[in-house]
Amino acid sequence: MSKVYGYVRVSSREQNEDRQLIAMEELGIAPECIYVDKQSGKDFNRPSYKRLLRKVKKDDVIYVKSIDRLGRNYDEIIEQWKIITKEKGADICIIDIPILDTRRDKDLMGTFISDLVLTLLSYIAENERNTIRKRQAEGIAAAKKRGVKFGRAPMKLPDNFMEICQKWIRKEISTKDGALACGMAKSTFYNKAVKFRK
Repeated sequence: MSKVYGYVRVSSREQNEDRQLIAMEELGIAPECIYVDKQSGKDFNRPSYKRLLRKVKKDDVIYVKSIDRLGRNYDEIIEQWKIITKEKGADICIIDIPILDTRRDKDLMGTFISDLVLTLLSYIAENERNTIRKRQAEGIAAAKKRGVKFGRAPMKLPDNFMEICQKWIRKEISTKDGALACGMAKSTFYNKAVKFRK
């Protein structure tokens, strides 16, 4: 007997998957048949997705809320679609796009239209990902131009650093003792001391 599964994905641990889970619940999909990943859609190297793929059999159905929840890489979406529908013999239903339901119109024309829409939407999903990446890069470049600093703020040196560093330069104390006296990691003290010496 065929089984019904749901696949849910959010890009990060901070994002909320409730909207997708509610859609699966409304379809009557059992909680144990819903697979959730909390990571980027740039590829399909996701633990829950891999488990789902191993579990799915011929005539099973996988529901996904929207095409970008499946993935964002055009070529990989097409490849995974083929694995599920051709190799596994299962069906996929994209909830937000009813035409992307492989159970409908299994004749040649229906398959052609479904494949055409999938190709177009996969391209749009990847294009959107590339646009987001480009905007981020432009935003970072503009911020840097305005003088915004990225990364960790430089570590404030302890008040006794100069004194301890001079003792270290004169070889009166070891790197380990210098780091302890300054309350720093050994490697941090060494790097800062070398810069000070120069």
